[in-house]
Amino acid sequence: MKALVLSGGSGTRLRPFSYSMPKQLIPIANKPVLEHVLENVRNLGVTEVGIIVGDRAAQISAVIGDGARLGLRITYIQQEEPLGLAHCVSLAQEFLGDDDFVMYLGDNMLPDGVEAIAREFAEQRPAAQIVVHKVADPRAFGVAELGQDGRVEQLVEKPEHPRSDLALVGVYFFTPAIHEAVAAISPSARGELEITDAIQWLVTRGDQVTASTYDGYWKDTGRADDVLDCNRKLLDGLTHSVRGQVDEASVLIGPVVVEEGAQVIGSHIVGPAIIGAGTLVEHSHIGPDTSIGRDCVLRRTHLDFSIALEGATVTDVRGLHGSLIGRMAIIGPADGRTPHHRLVVGDHTTIEVAA
Repeated sequence: MKALVLSGGSGTRLRPFSYSMPKQLIPIANKPVLEHVLENVRNLGVTEVGIIVGDRAAQISAVIGDGARLGLRITYIQQEEPLGLAHCVSLAQEFLGDDDFVMYLGDNMLPDGVEAIAREFAEQRPAAQIVVHKVADPRAFGVAELGQDGRVEQLVEKPEHPRSDLALVGVYFFTPAIHEAVAAISPSARGELEITDAIQWLVTRGDQVTASTYDGYWKDTGRADDVLDCNRKLLDGLTHSVRGQVDEASVLIGPVVVEEGAQVIGSHIVGPAIIGAGTLVEHSHIGPDTSIGRDCVLRRTHLDFSIALEGATVTDVRGLHGSLIGRMAIIGPADGRTPHHRLVVGDHTTIEVAA
């Protein structure tokens, strides 16, 4: 089995971050979302991975490389414009050949993994197997309607009156039958080749299409709130580790990772929290549920339930909560007062925080 990972989206819901970096490279627990996805793929026993990339291809390949670091062999497949998920399958047909494959959206986090579902697919080998998750309000999702035998009868995109609470997760398993389906469908009203239309084509033809329920944590990291929530979830499993320097005046409570080259001086850190390599934390209160990237500087700052990306500087701001701070951003006080703030700050941005 091969894998097709989709990383060509523009990430409009994550602006201002997605102006300067692909949304799939946003770090969760100090590791890019795409890297988490690729590790999940590797855990399925898959080593041949095609990654669909758009106009941010160079940035993605600079971080992921040829996949050797992750135990994978990666082929990058260019998509000139976003024309739908089924269009991605069409572009990758030469790479996929006659192999079965898993298609995985590169901004979806499923930390509990889909290994059991992959085994079901390998044993039963339906033409297509979708992964679904029960949700409280299905109207915002593609929804699967199942028959009494568990087979998929119909897929409905964002139904006004849902007949099912089973939302499609961004993971699909396919045999080569999907290529015939993709070739048979036409663009939707929004001008895209929809993977739901291709799967529905298989259903209508009478092919076996099944659904497997994923009961673990699932998050589409398309918004800042989702990124922060997912960061908190992944930090729950953190193991305490100190490889950097922590002085005697500092206090670490709970699981805290201080990476090599980081310095913690006169500070209070409550885990779960990660302090990235080369970062300086001085006379500050950090965490819980906080990830600080590489080469950041935090002085006289209180920051919790937040993410600071590589090279960020925060000085004399003592009330940051639920914030997402971009690469090389600079945040400081406007008037010396220290109110509570929630910030979403893009890369290379300077902000003075006022009361």
